Amino acid sequence: MCFRSYIFMPSSEYEMNGQVCSLSTGEIIKVIGLKIVKVKAMSHELIEGNNFSSTVELPLDYPGFFKLLVDPYPYTSFSDIIKSIKIGDNHLGRPHFRSNVDILVNDVFVKEGEHIVLNSLVEINEKAHVNCTVVKEGRSKTLRIPLSFKGTFYECEDDQFYTLKEIVEWKLTKHRRRIVKPMKTTAHWEGNPYSEHLQSEMCLFPVYEIQAMMKFQEDIVHIPSNLDVEVKDITETYDLNSFVQPLSLNYIFERRNEDFPLLAEIIEWPHCQHIYKSLNIGKQIVVHSKYISKTVIASENRSDLNKKHFLIPKSYKGQFKRRPREFPTVYDLELALKNNESLHVIAMKEFVSEYAELASVCVGDQFLVHYHQSIEVSHKGEKWLIEAVACEKIAEKDHEKVFLPTYMEGNFVEVIHDKKQYDISDICKQFSLPFNVKVSMRDLSINDNLVAFPSLRIEEEIADPCLLISLFDSPSECFRIPVQRESMTIHVIQGQDAHIPCPTPKTIVEEISKDIYYMLRRYENSTLLPPPRPPKKPQSPIVPSTTMRLLPPQPRKQNPPQSPKNSPTGMPRNKASSQDFIHDVTANSENITLILPEEQVKERIRPSAPTTDTRRLKATSLAVGFENLDLFDKYDNEYINDHEVEDLRKQLNENACQRKKNNKKRREFQ
Repeated sequence: MCFRSYIFMPSSEYEMNGQVCSLSTGEIIKVIGLKIVKVKAMSHELIEGNNFSSTVELPLDYPGFFKLLVDPYPYTSFSDIIKSIKIGDNHLGRPHFRSNVDILVNDVFVKEGEHIVLNSLVEINEKAHVNCTVVKEGRSKTLRIPLSFKGTFYECEDDQFYTLKEIVEWKLTKHRRRIVKPMKTTAHWEGNPYSEHLQSEMCLFPVYEIQAMMKFQEDIVHIPSNLDVEVKDITETYDLNSFVQPLSLNYIFERRNEDFPLLAEIIEWPHCQHIYKSLNIGKQIVVHSKYISKTVIASENRSDLNKKHFLIPKSYKGQFKRRPREFPTVYDLELALKNNESLHVIAMKEFVSEYAELASVCVGDQFLVHYHQSIEVSHKGEKWLIEAVACEKIAEKDHEKVFLPTYMEGNFVEVIHDKKQYDISDICKQFSLPFNVKVSMRDLSINDNLVAFPSLRIEEEIADPCLLISLFDSPSECFRIPVQRESMTIHVIQGQDAHIPCPTPKTIVEEISKDIYYMLRRYENSTLLPPPRPPKKPQSPIVPSTTMRLLPPQPRKQNPPQSPKNSPTGMPRNKASSQDFIHDVTANSENITLILPEEQVKERIRPSAPTTDTRRLKATSLAVGFENLDLFDKYDNEYINDHEVEDLRKQLNENACQRKKNNKKRREFQ
């Protein structure tokens, strides 16, 4: 950390949080950091025209999304890149660059245009390097590039959408302009006062606040950067040891293991939670160690938006029993299979098969689900390959082997025969998540509120960086403090006291807000969306004497859902690359028609094309892709809930039926 000391020449007053603060002439302060408190946004077109009169100030919690526009100016070396950008601690905060020519780095050949992902900085033989990942032919190759490596490097296009707070934290560049394009705000914000200013590409200018310490005081002083005051730099001639040195939890976490334990005092904790009520400002604490805590995200299993979310540590001593899961499609059943465990499910939706090789399903039919298999079926003398799941249909005492296509929608409900009790670690090891449970035996060592919920959904296991902290005068009270979610500031009094014992930390089931829940799921993993929706049924064969192969859509790399503040339904979606089977569709829902792939593909087949090829058609291209239709807004939504999807399907089916009726009337009229 870099600190500067200044002495004020004229006295000055300023307002901070509604209170008037004063700085006297001759007062000495120590600048400990800069903090972005808001962002000024200005139209990029006006800047190009040297018109700086129209700006709008946006708060960091502005509930909207922005798309980053690529910086058109190149970087000449990796040192130039590191000086300008930040490297975040998750996949969204790691910058991507490309070279405009083929390069060779440590015997690794990087082609022109391949993405070079910057992960972290490291020092090797007293020379700075950056740990990078290069994706080559679907595989990730790790390499270390020295900062002195020269070339011509450009920022890669970013298809993600970011909140203003995320842009400030990771994506602002030093000495360069950051141009963004406003996308969507949350649907529930009516009368957005910023909407008229955010209609085009915007250039962002951060507004800073100076964080400083005053001599013989422990409080952190926040000074606006536009304060008109004259200062003199006395860093080289003043003893800085007379100032308290405040440190964040993140800074403490970056220390070596040999530096612990530390004796410290809490200086600032603006958002102290009630679960840590013993840790107050002014209390002396012992920071015993740092470690990565394995924690489980769980949610109340209910359909409305008012459900609660929890973080359950692996030290939780309660026991769970299984609760039935729900699977919308057969494809979801396939994803849930793990460790050769067979699923027993009941179908809650009827399905009529067009093929003799595939089973039809009635409401109430029961199945034991086993494994995935490709099935060859016949239809009007033609053969097809369809991806299916092998099951046993339970009919009274008989079991019949049947195959269900992966695109089938059955609204299956799991039948539970397992009466055993599991702890939280066993569930994460033995079953695929998400997983439904109920607390059968509460943790007697804590005030366990999880037992009150009839069903919980274990969603994901995450790695949570923590510091082990206890009270100096009460060592038995020991807590795991997450460094990424708590903004505590401390002052180190003494370090490396080997005589301080390390007690067992308290087990705390933490209830988290929706914002933290969505943030954790967004940053932790990039493949957490529900499985893609296959078509309801395969279409008739297209080419005579051709074996068709229908595949379920494969999971693509996706982002976890956003918080209600960062509206899921307001977030734009990138257009799918495959639109070969979809005609032009207007944004009005009444103009939408269902196009059969048979008609479209026939138009594409040339007479010279061979008829004996085996064609593989993904199921997403055999029906109108819901994600590709602009039904309401200029942009598609990144996340759509189940009710909206079902309404959309009904609407498409009604349009298809109406189209068939119109065609029938037209033929009768002719």
